[in-house]
Amino acid sequence: MAAAPARKGTVYLVGAGPGDPRLLTQRGLELLSTADVILHDELIHPVLLRAARADAEVRHVGKRGSEPAAKQLKQDEIDRMIVAEAQAGRSVVRLKGGDPFLFGRGSEECEALARAGVPFEVVPGVTSPLAAAAYAGVSLTHRDLASSVTFVSGTTRHGEAFDFSRLRGLGGTLVVLMGLGRLREIARALVEQAGRSPETPALAIQSGTLPWQRSVEGTIVDIAERVEAAKLKTPVLAVIGEVVSLRQTIRWFDAWPLFGKRVLVGRAEHQAEGTSALLRARGAEPFELPLIRIQPPATLEPLARCVTEASTYDLVAFTSENGVRAFFEAARAARRDARVFGKARIAAIGEGTAAALAERGIVADVVPAVFRGEALAAACIADLETTRGTARGARVLVPRATVAREIFPETLRAAGAEVDVVFAYETKAIEPERAAELRRAFERGELDVVLLTSSSMASSLCDALGEGAGAILERALVASIGPITTKTAEGRGLRVRVTAGVSTIEGLVEAVERHIESETSRRA
Repeated sequence: MAAAPARKGTVYLVGAGPGDPRLLTQRGLELLSTADVILHDELIHPVLLRAARADAEVRHVGKRGSEPAAKQLKQDEIDRMIVAEAQAGRSVVRLKGGDPFLFGRGSEECEALARAGVPFEVVPGVTSPLAAAAYAGVSLTHRDLASSVTFVSGTTRHGEAFDFSRLRGLGGTLVVLMGLGRLREIARALVEQAGRSPETPALAIQSGTLPWQRSVEGTIVDIAERVEAAKLKTPVLAVIGEVVSLRQTIRWFDAWPLFGKRVLVGRAEHQAEGTSALLRARGAEPFELPLIRIQPPATLEPLARCVTEASTYDLVAFTSENGVRAFFEAARAARRDARVFGKARIAAIGEGTAAALAERGIVADVVPAVFRGEALAAACIADLETTRGTARGARVLVPRATVAREIFPETLRAAGAEVDVVFAYETKAIEPERAAELRRAFERGELDVVLLTSSSMASSLCDALGEGAGAILERALVASIGPITTKTAEGRGLRVRVTAGVSTIEGLVEAVERHIESETSRRA
């Protein structure tokens, strides 16, 4: 579908969804990525804001607290702000949690815009009652248990309690939002005023759809006590009705092996997003802290020269996604594109590197089944023997990091090939303050899983943690992308409990899942 970007002088009330950033609508993402100004609520997932233009103005305008008058003053200020920004000729996204029109005061903001004559559009969002209940394993309606659902705010506009006598005789499922502070009072009112049975199943859900989602089950008569004992914190919604009884049968999100696990993603910033998305899709919480900084080599002249001469080589071999990225940045600087390779064969060490090439219009001719330098060398030699009759005399270009294993170029040279290794990038250790932050996180037991996606990452992690890295990581599950990385990590004193059979990010995550499932079954 063709995108329709945000228009100047227009305000867009966009529902950000319940928390999980993947639940933002397509229209919401279009507007978020094209608006001049983004005014967002407090509970918006920070990952959503990465979609904003680099030059967009992003402002937090959330309002929390229990004082209605103070909140109203803040709301009045937001109303004036969105009107002023639009009248100044800017496109504005008002990013609101859940859905703008369900207890979101979106209608009040639309009224302010209408009074000022400012054009606006409302983009519905996946609302928290529907999403949180679904992620907790509760179907709000069911043919045998509930043919209706009612949404209620636990607090009215002036801070007063909702009059639950208005629900007397009304069956079905009841969902109470913003009622955590009054849950005991609400439960009593449901029995005394609304006529609900004290034994009606009840469920409280904290931070629905997020990896730190927590659910507490009970009945109307004891749910408040159970919630207090569990120390749930806002945002919490309560689901009351017979549908709650099915939770143990159809729960899914919090039953996944990685649910709630905090996972260290140490890849470079431009690579971390894909890994984090993969983890969120499995219920985990990514902790992004690049263990390796990628930067240009001391001089770019050799790489620039090889870009212009790439078509003179018989084969160009990429041993990492970063090498692909650096090569094409140099090509772009020279006003060149994928045609720079001419008739040269292209090799990639693995599926991730091949995918990085494909994004730039190149289908790799050689991708070994095993993602190691030895396997890549063997595959390249076989390809050269097929296409040229021999590897002897073949010219091979290898854009790579300044520090890397030499097995690949050495094997090709032993076969008679002429190999030019050009430094496309170099890796640097993380800053001392970030290293200290990482050490504290491990010492406090805040990280459950460590994903090591390269030998250099394993070394960088140990350097960052310093002496006793193995002991510091003992409580975490250390997982490696392949045997070479495992060997490096173990050589530095780490206990690697998972080594992926398939050396890709997906293969690594799946290996971690299988390990956790196995451990859980064994303990059971």
